[in-house]
This record gives sequence, structure tokens and C-alpha cells, in this order.
Amino acid sequence: MRVVIAEDSVLLRAGLIKLLETSGFEVAAAVGDAEALLAAVEEHRPDAVVADVRMPPGHSDEGVRAALVIRRQWPDTAVLLLSQYVEERYAADLLAANTSRVGYLLKDRVADVSAFIDALRRVAAGETALDPEVVAQLLLRRRSDPLDRLTPRERDVLALMAEGRSNSGIAEALVVSDSAVAKHINNIFAKLDLPAADADHRRVLAVLRFLGVGS
Repeated sequence: MRVVIAEDSVLLRAGLIKLLETSGFEVAAAVGDAEALLAAVEEHRPDAVVADVRMPPGHSDEGVRAALVIRRQWPDTAVLLLSQYVEERYAADLLAANTSRVGYLLKDRVADVSAFIDALRRVAAGETALDPEVVAQLLLRRRSDPLDRLTPRERDVLALMAEGRSNSGIAEALVVSDSAVAKHINNIFAKLDLPAADADHRRVLAVLRFLGVGS
């Protein structure tokens, strides 16, 4: 899998290169700003991009804006954003543009090598990976409308769905059966007033409702 890294910290960039190469990835390019990121993606057409949210010159949302350009111009390229702090609006911005091949993790998560690599592989495979801390912040923030109808266990299931977990992954995390997870998810669909449709599509709509995107 070919990856482009965009991180202005020289030490972290070097660490990411070593980590990814050790884990079997090919690092096609490693750059330090958003403009160089877009140029590298255009040149190398990688399978995935790992990028900092804040990069030169303004150190605000350059990484997010570059990610949105990548999602629009090269939709087959997965994007995994790294952030120093929980800024859930960036995750919402990305999901509003496209609900697959996208991830948002805290930089501390890189220290958990297996979890970081798993998130990158899942995003490259077309899934979504949100940091559990981002999901926790959203749980505290979202207090209105149909979400209030959910039971505590249903909210747990929806939070894990928002992280990008599969049904089996949710079952493992909550120590319940796959059939119990499926029942909870069907209850979530009903309580969020999501019409009968393709199951994967309703899953995305449920997560978007949870994130407050388009609601």
C-alpha cells in the first residue's frame, strides 16, 4: 500500500515513515505543508494519505482543507487525519463531504501502533475510523432530538459505529453476541426515523445524525 505523509514536525514525520515502512507500507512521499501534500498526491496517486490537521503556513485547518480537495479530486485516495486535540468539527466536515475512506485520530493514538495501523488499513479499505475521544466528545455535546430516544446500550453501539467498527467488532467490544448487536442497530434505525433502505446506507445516515452532519 502506497502512502503519502504530511506532517510539519520533522521528528514525528520521521517516526511515521519508520513505523509505516516497518509495517509493510510503501511511503511514496513525506512532506511538511498542505501545498506539498497536494502536489505529492497528484504525482504519486497513493492509496492513502496520513496528514496533520494543522500545517504551515497558518497552522489552523490547512490539513483539513487539503483533505477535502483530495476527497474531491482523488476520491479513491483514503485520508487519515491526525490532530493534537479533539476538534470534532473537522471529522464532521470530512464526513459531510464523503463518508468512506476517511479517518480522524488523535496523535497520541499513533503510540498504539496496532490500533493506528488497523485504523489506516480500515480507512484504505473504504471504511471510517474516528478516534474514541472524538466520539466521546460528541456524546457529551449531542443532547437533543431523536438521539434522546436511544437507550444507554444503543448509544454505546452507535458510538462504536461512529468509530468505524463492524458488527463483529462492536460485539467484541461490548462482550455481546452478533445477533444482539444487529437488534440494537435495528432499534437505532427505527428510533432515528431512518427509512428502510440498504443497511450500509442507513448505517452511514445514523452516524451522520450522531455527528450532527446534515441534521
